[in-house]
Amino acid sequence: MNSQSTAQKKIYEIIFGYESKAGRWFDILLILLIIISVSAVLLDSIVSVHARYGELLYQFELVFTVLFTIEYVLRLYSTPDKRRYIFSFYGVVDLLSILPTYIALLYPSAVYLIVIRIMRVLRVFRILKLMRYMGEANMLYTALLQARRKIFVFLFSVVTLIIIFGALMFIIEGGGNGFNSIPESIYWAIVTITTVGYGDIAPQTPLGQFVASIAMICGYAIIAVPTGIIGAELMQQAQNREKTPKAQNSECTSCKAMGHDLDALHCKYCGNLLHQK
Repeated sequence: MNSQSTAQKKIYEIIFGYESKAGRWFDILLILLIIISVSAVLLDSIVSVHARYGELLYQFELVFTVLFTIEYVLRLYSTPDKRRYIFSFYGVVDLLSILPTYIALLYPSAVYLIVIRIMRVLRVFRILKLMRYMGEANMLYTALLQARRKIFVFLFSVVTLIIIFGALMFIIEGGGNGFNSIPESIYWAIVTITTVGYGDIAPQTPLGQFVASIAMICGYAIIAVPTGIIGAELMQQAQNREKTPKAQNSECTSCKAMGHDLDALHCKYCGNLLHQK
């Protein structure tokens, strides 16, 4: 940040910082604007509200988009590493939150994609200093990553089972009972095995009902499999965390989290440089 001007440093401290009073108030105001903006879009999707206040809500949205565009430009202007910000999670979300309004000039229905703006409220973790809870989120992410092969095999097995049930029901019931094609029968199998059961298509023959009963029982059995896979990985991650030597005297000056690894230079919860007491 040495090459930054004083103005850039000041803007950076307010927009990206949260320790200063100005930074905290900026983030709180930003979150309020995001919530109001998303609420306006949700209300505008109601036919009666759109008919009466559609034009007013559209003007509000234009104002919000201009404000968020200015904010995005200021973030780009003030950040010392522009490329890193642009391709970061928050950078992508910030950009996606303003694009729908401009795309809506060509495709009006795209304006409802503005609801993605609600993801920006995740900054509340930073404002309320809840970043220490990101450690648990990271553990869940690691567990899912470690179990990805098992989950893939499980999903492949489920898809295979669904195709088989769908083909069977197409052969047994046929178009006369609503099973007009194998893809439509596969749709029925998905709805049945996931225990949703819309009821828009139902078997009428005794044999079809018997096959449907087996599919429903398989559906209940299948539900327990991913729970066991992810649960086992989470337990493994928790055990690994307990076995890892901790430096109990290393406290993060940002999120106040304790118990980092002995060789840790940065906080594993918020990424801040650790301060050894």
